[in-house]
Amino acid sequence: MTKVYRSELTPISFLERSQLIFPNKTAVVHGSRRYTYRQFGERVYRLASRLRAVGLEKGDRVAFLAPNIPPLLEAHYGVPAAGGILVAINTRLNSQEIDFILKHCGAKFLFVDAELKHLIDPLSLEGVEVIRIDDTGEERDPYEQFLAAGSPKPIDSVLEDEEETISINYTSGTTGNPKGVMYSYRGVYLNALSEVIETGLNSSSIYLWTLPMFHCNGWCFTWAVTAVGATHVCLRKLDPELIWDLFHREGITHYNGAPTIQIMLVNHPKAKRLSKQVVSTVAGAPPSPTLLGQMNELNIRPIHVYGLTETYGPYTVCEWHEEWNDLPLNEQARLLARQGQGYVTAERARVVDDQMNDVAWDGKTMGEVVMRGNNVAKGYYKNPEATKEAFAGNWFHSGDLGVWHPDGYIELRDRSKDIIISGGENISSIEVEQTIAQHPAVLECAVIAIPHEKWGERPKAFVTLKPGKSATEQEIIQFCRERLARYKCPDQVAFGDLPKTSTGKVQKYILRNKEWAKMDKFIN
Repeated sequence: MTKVYRSELTPISFLERSQLIFPNKTAVVHGSRRYTYRQFGERVYRLASRLRAVGLEKGDRVAFLAPNIPPLLEAHYGVPAAGGILVAINTRLNSQEIDFILKHCGAKFLFVDAELKHLIDPLSLEGVEVIRIDDTGEERDPYEQFLAAGSPKPIDSVLEDEEETISINYTSGTTGNPKGVMYSYRGVYLNALSEVIETGLNSSSIYLWTLPMFHCNGWCFTWAVTAVGATHVCLRKLDPELIWDLFHREGITHYNGAPTIQIMLVNHPKAKRLSKQVVSTVAGAPPSPTLLGQMNELNIRPIHVYGLTETYGPYTVCEWHEEWNDLPLNEQARLLARQGQGYVTAERARVVDDQMNDVAWDGKTMGEVVMRGNNVAKGYYKNPEATKEAFAGNWFHSGDLGVWHPDGYIELRDRSKDIIISGGENISSIEVEQTIAQHPAVLECAVIAIPHEKWGERPKAFVTLKPGKSATEQEIIQFCRERLARYKCPDQVAFGDLPKTSTGKVQKYILRNKEWAKMDKFIN
């Protein structure tokens, strides 16, 4: 029975509203291509109607292997509008990993960008209909031909319950096969609205897609930007020089990225203070106070958020206090480097001990960060054991270790697997990294545990230097000794580029694997 006072929450309504209110406003920019909201909506409906016409049934999985281009953005609306479940695949996975995801989710359709087609060529894709995307926008593009056969008119929704699954996002799988995290219509709707609130998106905003759309569905910004009738600026490849050009040419107001992406931008030769402030959401790893200070100097306002794939991307935000504006810049940066507290639509994040009791709000006692509520995903697709473990005690266990400050804000101290235990003392790799980041020659760094015969484990730093700068191992170690307790300082320093994921996270497990390869004890 239809309820006058209720409609099921779905992000498809965001597009419907903006198409109605802003039909002639630019919705999507991709190079020289421009789509108005009317055109954006028509393309989405063509995709949805065509999927149904060629056999998509409610709940069928539709996979996309593509960079940040209009077809992947359109998929975030067209696939659920058709009744399907979107599976956006990490473009940096290898063929074997992609094969696992396609088989595990049981994809019925696979849309693949032409530049990534070599990744699926070795695979047996029996039962999967493959549609190539040339990303030209021209009639001969197979994707455009697929759309042309559909109808530009809205189609009837088959959504019955807002808790149905809208997408499945696979985790990185660094310790085994990736897990498929199930997002609900309700969850992405509420998280998208939180992104609007926390970042100040409005109809005048112009959002640059530096964050992969496949990563937590772009932290739900795929839906948030559309919700307010703002403009999406697509970006095939992360190019710092192009990003600085787009800041000026397109009038970018918002973008998102992990600290490594921010480091790349603030240290680029084209970096100079912007005449108009740009808002950037920072997450993926705790940013150093040094980096936050550099961003502010460039008139880039950092909003520090924290979350995981299992929490639709961001779950907490370090809400700014006006009185902090009067503090010294280094103190402002220190406060902003904390993870803060839950979004408007989320419950309060907790830091708990092994018995699920809250730790002291003293900024010192460490525990695990746990969350629950609207911003926590439904669980892992076809993996009840992993779901049960992650949701033990009716809370989602992040695996992140942190402290709870007297003002209620939480602050991460490490991933549980990244804590270095040396002679019985816990050493936070984040604390050591943030100290090394203060060195004027350091671009970025990562600190891990290496085996030690006497102490069990000791810190080792991997450092990337700024172009044209130099530093020795001993200089870095001495720099740390002047700022940290001696037992926290690295015993060794290696120089070079750091291995990273497509979202800019440093892959510490790769560094650990090399250091522990010949040891009986293995940490991952």
